[in-house]
Amino acid sequence: MRERDERDERVDPYERYEKAVRPEDLTRLFVERSNAGDATGVAALYEEGAVMAYPPGRTTVGREAIRALWERVLADRPRFEPEPPLSTLVGGDLALTSTPPRDGAGARAQVVRRQPDGSWLRVLDQPEFTPPRA
Repeated sequence: MRERDERDERVDPYERYEKAVRPEDLTRLFVERSNAGDATGVAALYEEGAVMAYPPGRTTVGREAIRALWERVLADRPRFEPEPPLSTLVGGDLALTSTPPRDGAGARAQVVRRQPDGSWLRVLDQPEFTPPRA
């Protein structure tokens, strides 16, 4: 077993991942990392204090909580398919991204923020909207 180097404590595990150059890149990166079973890689797509409306009826707050959630979800090895993005709405350093699920059940939407290095991270994530009951 390798002895821990004091530099290990300073390494941010989220910094080693490819960054989203455009807001729309986040969806592609999510699919790639989820299908690889990489919960840390999925969490790297979120800001430290991000809020995710999942599981249904609850919220998950913070990157570490989001990572832990995805560890549980990805343990079952679900398969995600790319979904074509709807038009992205950009206003300054904020953007609204969305995709229509392939099964036609509602929509998905995320608020993302441009980071100081020009990359984008999710701030708010609503992965499942369901149509209101009539």
